[in-house]
Amino acid sequence: MKTKLLLTLFLIVSVFLTACSGGNNNKAGQAKTDDVIKMVWYPNESGENLKASRDEIGRLISEATGKKVEHQLTTDYAIAIETLVNGKADLAFTGAQSYVEANKRNKAVQTIAVKTGESGTLADAMYHSWLAVNVDEQDKFKENGKFSLDKLANTRFSFVSNSSTSGFKVPSQNIIAHFSKQQKYANLTAEDLMQGGPLFSQVLFGNSHQGSAVNLLSGKADVAAFCDTCVKDYVEVSKGEANKVGSVYRVKDGAAEPFNTVVGKEFTLMSVTPVLNEPFVVNMDSLGKEDFDKIQALFTSDEFANNEKIFAPEGSGQAALFAKKGNERLVAVEDKWYDPIRELSK
Repeated sequence: MKTKLLLTLFLIVSVFLTACSGGNNNKAGQAKTDDVIKMVWYPNESGENLKASRDEIGRLISEATGKKVEHQLTTDYAIAIETLVNGKADLAFTGAQSYVEANKRNKAVQTIAVKTGESGTLADAMYHSWLAVNVDEQDKFKENGKFSLDKLANTRFSFVSNSSTSGFKVPSQNIIAHFSKQQKYANLTAEDLMQGGPLFSQVLFGNSHQGSAVNLLSGKADVAAFCDTCVKDYVEVSKGEANKVGSVYRVKDGAAEPFNTVVGKEFTLMSVTPVLNEPFVVNMDSLGKEDFDKIQALFTSDEFANNEKIFAPEGSGQAALFAKKGNERLVAVEDKWYDPIRELSK
């Protein structure tokens, strides 16, 4: 009896140790998975023209963390957001609206850094949402010599994606605020704008800022929403001042895809709205605090800010993720800084 009892106890202990050993193996497997930092990129930043910036950022992150970095390129905003929210990516560079949406779905998605303005602070950390029309057709969108949003009715309109801050959220809110004052459009919603009627004759989605701009320049759309920073490497001011209503931009000679099919084409800005800069964001559950701290220290360092593969010097003609006109750099930013974007959704 005593022998059976001892044998039973031995088997129980053996099973327990085996279970513990199995648990340790699972953790080891998880640790092995965590040796890779996955960074997902929006369609806007997935082009070949920004490969040098992506590769340099990956190299620096790898040096800082001692881990391999894998880049996940996408052709769809929703895929990039879903990948981050579900923890299949650790790090991303997103729009403000996309961050707010991702954070709402998973609080583990948090900001890590954002680009400042020329001052080197958050005081001017903004870019611009544009509504643009082809130069030859600009008079169709004017009333008494000035651009008027009233002229958007019954036009073919191109947005970027319904997850884009400057390519959908900001312009749609501006359009609704304007038209809802009229009895005919009193109940106009963002969903209405996505579907076309009752305001637009047709709605297109470019799936990237570049794609929306090309929808305009190729004649598929009469008006297009896109942002200044996402097309900076493809276009140049040919008349007026940057980010001013009425200014004309021209597609540069030798512009890369997708602008290679519309080289020399010009568009005019009919509306310009400032927008909070896009953040780098992380999924804390998949990345972890230790790597968060290392990457944040890297991103906010002078080394990162002075790296010309990431911040192209003004006038260099070099394609990079950011343009450096003054003291631009990355700084840490808290979630609440994006509360104004949240307000747009209420």
